[in-house]
Amino acid sequence: MILSSPHLPAPPLRIISLVPSQTELLHYFGLDEETIAITKFCIHPAQWFQNKTRIGGTKAIDIEKIISLQPDLIIANKEENVKEQVEALAVHFPVWLTDINNLEDAYQMIRDIGQLTFTSDKAEVLIDNIQTEFRELQILPDSIPVAYLIWKDPYMTVGGDTFIHDMIEKAGMKNVFGSKRRYPEITISQIKASGCKMLLLSSEPYPFAVKHIAELSLQLPGIKIKLVDGEMFSWYGSKLLKAANYFRSFKSEPVAD
Repeated sequence: MILSSPHLPAPPLRIISLVPSQTELLHYFGLDEETIAITKFCIHPAQWFQNKTRIGGTKAIDIEKIISLQPDLIIANKEENVKEQVEALAVHFPVWLTDINNLEDAYQMIRDIGQLTFTSDKAEVLIDNIQTEFRELQILPDSIPVAYLIWKDPYMTVGGDTFIHDMIEKAGMKNVFGSKRRYPEITISQIKASGCKMLLLSSEPYPFAVKHIAELSLQLPGIKIKLVDGEMFSWYGSKLLKAANYFRSFKSEPVAD
């Protein structure tokens, strides 16, 4: 069943995570023995990626393999996993389905998973530490207008109802496509017309690289183009401890070449 509240009668001893950032959170909570399987995209921590059983990708889950593992808790996400696959698993096992669109949602997710795994003390300390980091993040008085690309062919960006958008704002920048929803396709012409001063090329899900800066610089003269660590903008678990400090680097960024 899909759980309606973050409570189980006893601590789960066989957890499967279908979400990379939440896998990293389980590790942060010290649930090494309890976490029995992860996806092929759960690359942190490295020792789990190397040694844990893998049950496919976030959108291509091996349901039969999961059934054979007999978990007592599956942690999934509304956006990162496929609804029909999650529902198929929920017929057999308790599933906790998260839905994160901003930093406040991330805090609640951390608290909920802490309750589910009987690690609430660790969850509350983590939340306090993340909140402290973000309170100390000095926001620029004049937000830099930016566009954030997550995909190529076609180019795709992030709208105002996404977690990445909230992180862009927390970093002291303005998402020029914030009036759009979810992950719209955009063109070079739209970027030019948007008032964008800095174009951020994410390392994931599309692996933008230095060569793409050269390509786009020819099409977007006068716009600063920067490769960014996508995990800092889109991972909503314990990675948030590092995100605020990462965002401080944007304070010294010139807005144009």
